[in-house]
Amino acid sequence: MNTTVKAPYLVEQVVALGRPSDYSLETCEAICARLIEGESLRAICRRDDMPALSTVMNWLRQHQAFAELYARARELQADAMFEELLDIADDGTNDYGVNEDGESNGKLDRDHITRSRLRIDTRKWILARMNPKKYGDAVSMRHSGDAQNPVGLLVTQLQGSSIPVVAEALSDDD
Repeated sequence: MNTTVKAPYLVEQVVALGRPSDYSLETCEAICARLIEGESLRAICRRDDMPALSTVMNWLRQHQAFAELYARARELQADAMFEELLDIADDGTNDYGVNEDGESNGKLDRDHITRSRLRIDTRKWILARMNPKKYGDAVSMRHSGDAQNPVGLLVTQLQGSSIPVVAEALSDDD
């Protein structure tokens, strides 16, 4: 015999579990505003009022308007991060230790300086990957050799090497 017993104290309730996952332009704009202010996407998505990281990634794939807004926010985030580099480099307030009275003791705080250097280097590395054309290291490629006859130069180099077959094949075409 199959019987179902319902306890009188159980009340069916619809409870919204988890984070918001419905796409909305308001949420997208809030995410982008936080990105521009320098907050990481992971930190944004850890907030209870924001969607999970996987949801945001899905939105980026599914919604072109959000993808464009997000791309622009990342560009502005990079510019803000660049400005922050100057602030970190110019801020010397904690470069020296302080005594119990809060006055400078004149001793250089190497840990603080090292930490500031790490903050700058990390931001420079991130900037170079976010926008390599604007913030990456300049790479110069130059062609060298005989500009009038670069293949002839190659043949000259190969003739004395251990690849006589290739050198002969190249010289037969002359």
